[in-house]
Amino acid sequence: MSTKTLIFGHRGYPFKFPENSLKGFQYAIDHGIDGLEFDVHLTKDNVPVIMHDEKINRTTDGKGLINSYTLKELQQFHMRDGETIPTLKNLLALAVHRPVHLNLEFKTNKIHYPKIEQIVLDLVKQYDLMYPVIYSSFNLDSLKIAYQIDPNQQYCLLSDHVIKNPKSLIVKEHLAGLHLSHYQPLANVDERIWTVDDPRTQEKLLADHVAGIITDNFEQAVRIKNRAVAI
Repeated sequence: MSTKTLIFGHRGYPFKFPENSLKGFQYAIDHGIDGLEFDVHLTKDNVPVIMHDEKINRTTDGKGLINSYTLKELQQFHMRDGETIPTLKNLLALAVHRPVHLNLEFKTNKIHYPKIEQIVLDLVKQYDLMYPVIYSSFNLDSLKIAYQIDPNQQYCLLSDHVIKNPKSLIVKEHLAGLHLSHYQPLANVDERIWTVDDPRTQEKLLADHVAGIITDNFEQAVRIKNRAVAI
């Protein structure tokens, strides 16, 4: 169990930059963020790319499903700041030798891309990261597949509801922790809570010593964390 609460940027730093953008990730890393949370899908040609939605409609000037395009075809579309959709390779290259924890979500709860777990795990191994990647998903099947491929990694289940019998679930499914939309008082369990932007809630979670707070505004959360430490 973690004793220090880490602050994770939810999809980078969407308070200042387009969500899941390289500019947001780079700014956060350069300004000492503890960790970054982001979502991974596969293109038509099986390239891992970073975006929250299955479709590109909301965050780019294009339309359609990510997996209906090859990477080259996706590059014709842009976010509101002109940036193209980043690949997982792009982010891993930024994070090499930097003291940042990566929380990679397999975005497979709506579309379970064939072999995404193998492709992502193989790619991550090619980069010399300071900390092991934390893999998460709402799709327990994805985490089971990933565990079968590499049982030495950290796998965490995402949930937006109360987990019944959490400790037995963690043991049974070889989980390293839980990523929840709410706080559950669980002894000796790494809990990372999303998406927390309210300062008072952040203060409470810091007092509860959760493993991580996932937020859209990491600089605000860091100020609150530093103030709590000073007290």
